[in-house]
Amino acid sequence: MKKFPYLSLAFVLAGAALFTGCLKMQEAGEGQIELRVLNYFDMTSANVSKEEAVIWAPFLAANPDIKIVREDLFNDPFHNKVEAYAAAGQLPDVIYAWPSGRSTTLHTRKLLKDLTPLIRRDGLDKVMVAGALDGGGQGGGYVGELARAITSSHAFYVNNEVLMDAGLSPAKTYAELKSQVPILKAKGYETVIMANQDTWVMQSCLFSMVAGRFGGEDWEKKILSGQAKFTDPDFVNALKFIKTLYDDGVLSKSSLTTGYGDGIGQFATNKGAYYIDGDWRIGALITDSSTGQALISPYRQNNFQVTVFPDIEGAKINKSTSGILGTGWGINASIPEDSPREEAAWRLVKWLSGKEVQSFLLETGNITTPTRTDIDFIAIKLEPLQVAGSKLATQYSITTSVIDGVFVGPVHEPINDGLQAIGMGTQTPEQVAQAAQKALEAWKVGQ
Repeated sequence: MKKFPYLSLAFVLAGAALFTGCLKMQEAGEGQIELRVLNYFDMTSANVSKEEAVIWAPFLAANPDIKIVREDLFNDPFHNKVEAYAAAGQLPDVIYAWPSGRSTTLHTRKLLKDLTPLIRRDGLDKVMVAGALDGGGQGGGYVGELARAITSSHAFYVNNEVLMDAGLSPAKTYAELKSQVPILKAKGYETVIMANQDTWVMQSCLFSMVAGRFGGEDWEKKILSGQAKFTDPDFVNALKFIKTLYDDGVLSKSSLTTGYGDGIGQFATNKGAYYIDGDWRIGALITDSSTGQALISPYRQNNFQVTVFPDIEGAKINKSTSGILGTGWGINASIPEDSPREEAAWRLVKWLSGKEVQSFLLETGNITTPTRTDIDFIAIKLEPLQVAGSKLATQYSITTSVIDGVFVGPVHEPINDGLQAIGMGTQTPEQVAQAAQKALEAWKVGQ
């Protein structure tokens, strides 16, 4: 699943929140349990400053027998710390996690507790969508993290202010999108803005969707089962399409040096007609209640659309996106069952995944499609872009897999790196496909 020039802030936060004292689990005091928590903290999201008051403080007030020692990290520093903790056998008690992908180690090594018994015990299966509780959708084959959203890793944002200035309307096909390049360039605009400096962005937010369109539904299952290969025409043609985007000028090579925090600002300030990211990025565009400011004001938001990439000629399917179970919270599997520590950790995970928190995340744009079924949408005030995001599902009819949600790191990382190499012109689509297939075969040997 995302990530920023804001990266330096993440390091500052990390330094300020580093765990102190013994890394071993210990009681914080008489009758009080200390929980170490590893939190994914996105400084670029609007309303992020409210998390302390809305999410963490109420829990602590209601649970005086629990003390939380929280570490806030973001993007690669977060994932690197997870791997370091896992390698050292020092995972925190409660961990923010993806259902697979960057959290594959946590799932495949069964470092997260299976939450199913606790979910059923407390009746959460009655108030959450079935997909969120399907262990088959997570890397370990069980419910290792309690997801708070269903995520579309691909969204195609349309800036009608720019298009109108250029005398254009939203492209419905790739041929039409390509024809807009010289017109937009003459007006000083980029066609599609993407922040591809971090290699996960292209794979997750665009190429996974493209691979699905060229390979068809369940393309990844065929490769995993050996019925197909990465070197087959479908996957190679998907890679060739990425090359075509750069060759046609639809994507600028400058996107390869654009940081994740920069792309969204460029789009909001009308530097380009379209922007590609995940549906979660809406949260960075809306009003931050702590400042009253928004990258795109609610008034301007009416001039923007949230849809999916135009139809690609020659693809097997169109009007599709790439989707995955969203992120959520898990519990360290080493915590003894039925222990006070497990009960404390579970109370925290239930709260962090509960109705109140999901309502807050929905209202602040941090999630688009919640997993709770008991949320009062009428009571939540949403800005135009949030409404558009909530209707994204009406813009596509098929959801295909996200690559890093299916293939483990040693397999998807050569694809991530290869996509960037294709953009730079240092590798061909065929070479990237061969590297991916070689990585897959090596991984299978090790299983």
